[in-house]
Amino acid sequence: MEVLDVPEPAAPGSGEVIVHPDAVGICGSDFHFFSGELQIFEDSPYPRIQGHEFTGTIEALGPETSGRLGIGDRVSILPLSNCGECYPCRVGRGNVCDNFSLIGIHTDGGLQEKLRVRESQVFAIATDEPATAALAEPFSIGVRTVHRARIAEGERVVILGAGPIGQASHLLARERGAKTLLVDRIQSRLDLGAATGAEGLLWEDRNQVVEACREWSGGEGPPLVIDATGVPDPIRAAVDMVASAGRVTVVGMSGEEVPLRIGTFTEKEVDLLGVSCCGPEEFTQAVRFVEGNQAQLQPLITRRFSLDQAPEALAYAMGNPAEVMKVVITSS
Repeated sequence: MEVLDVPEPAAPGSGEVIVHPDAVGICGSDFHFFSGELQIFEDSPYPRIQGHEFTGTIEALGPETSGRLGIGDRVSILPLSNCGECYPCRVGRGNVCDNFSLIGIHTDGGLQEKLRVRESQVFAIATDEPATAALAEPFSIGVRTVHRARIAEGERVVILGAGPIGQASHLLARERGAKTLLVDRIQSRLDLGAATGAEGLLWEDRNQVVEACREWSGGEGPPLVIDATGVPDPIRAAVDMVASAGRVTVVGMSGEEVPLRIGTFTEKEVDLLGVSCCGPEEFTQAVRFVEGNQAQLQPLITRRFSLDQAPEALAYAMGNPAEVMKVVITSS
């Protein structure tokens, strides 16, 4: 990664705005992209300006915008756009569009001083703290997770992985009246979740976790298990521990393969659900949640770096997984 001068974007076209990004969160998928581990490209995607978790202020409005945004407004960005024509789009699930495009992955992202964006991907957010506003995108994945998981009030939910998405899923599940148990190998992450109402379990091995989670849920197994790791052993544990007629929701990203006993799905009628990005309505819900819970979310931000320190920030985030929850790169 290098810090370079690049040309300013052209004036915004019809339905477009110019955003000045001033806080960009670093995500686990940024690690996969930087390391060349995202297998979604036919040709090399490099060079690319990264940054899909970002906030900023409106600097210019193009013609034929709706009037809902004004110069100087603080906004968060939904990075995904969809084609509107493929099967997922036709059935109302454009978040998994076959021809989707992500800012910061397919096109240049928020780690620059000016960016031209479609107005439809820009959402006003009422906070004066840029680093907190940048949490809207990861929390939108949490919103999608609790929607896909169909969390009900009073349910006991096991969440495997207490990183940013695990913490977001916990907080949003608690908002729906669920009881949550976070499972992780790192005690400091469990302590962070405990401060916002989660119970915690330190991962030692798969059998220990399966047994403890069944006991925590009353012996039958939890009705819902969310995997936010993307790691084979926890996913196998999720399928093994979930109650009959229960749901396993996978939001963790990886290219790993997981050996599973097929009979578990027919014997217990388990629902196995995947989670991708969210749509505009869910992103709006994430924005509202961040606006209403700013003090509670501050501890998720581990460290801030300036834009000219972006290479150092990425190296720090990738090199210190035990200490890092969310690293944010700011414009100053």
